[in-house]
Amino acid sequence: MTLQTPEHGEAHGGGLGTRLNWLRAAVLGANDGIVSTAGLVVGVAGATDSRGALLTAGLAGLLAGSMSMAAGEYVSVSTQRDSEKAALAQEKRELATEPQAELIELTELLVDKGLNERLAGEVAEQLTAHDALRAHAEVELGIDPDELTNPWHAAGASFLAFTAGALLPLLAIVLPPAAHRLWITVVAVLVALAVCGWSSARLGAAPVGRAVVRNAGGGAVAMAVTYGAGVVLGAAGV
Repeated sequence: MTLQTPEHGEAHGGGLGTRLNWLRAAVLGANDGIVSTAGLVVGVAGATDSRGALLTAGLAGLLAGSMSMAAGEYVSVSTQRDSEKAALAQEKRELATEPQAELIELTELLVDKGLNERLAGEVAEQLTAHDALRAHAEVELGIDPDELTNPWHAAGASFLAFTAGALLPLLAIVLPPAAHRLWITVVAVLVALAVCGWSSARLGAAPVGRAVVRNAGGGAVAMAVTYGAGVVLGAAGV
């Protein structure tokens, strides 16, 4: 008898979680780029209407923020990858020196997941015979040996996401005429933050309305604070 997979279009496999994590990281990176750059250029706009000053401040914020995000993500993911490789190496040593103890451990882990002891023992034996290291990596460590985190990919994704987000307030503040640039920037930023909030809520299966209001509200507060600071500093001649 041949088992047929039902065609219901539902995605399976560990890759789905990885892709969702990447999408969430991209949305969060873009959100950071929007908020930080918007706060910077709106603050400068409160002190001066010089397009050159706004462009310089915006570009500096974009480059500093994107490089900081990339460097931070590279360091963080490199540390995670090193930890994953060390855990796999230790597991490999234990399998070579104490195979029976590792088989018992795998059985107990499967029992903890809900299998009865007899079935757990059979499953553990079959998994061990097929690929002992993979079995322990996935069940015990929660690691897919074929999909270790890549620090360069993470750094590049963070750099691009932040840059994409930062470009919106930068272009919105320097392209329009001086009389309209502030309100155009505020509206563009709030719309973009609402989209980011909606996207993050959909990816996380969370309430959309609350996420949109929270995201746009936080950006509005950030811009109001930096604009107020810019007005005060501009009035003081700083």
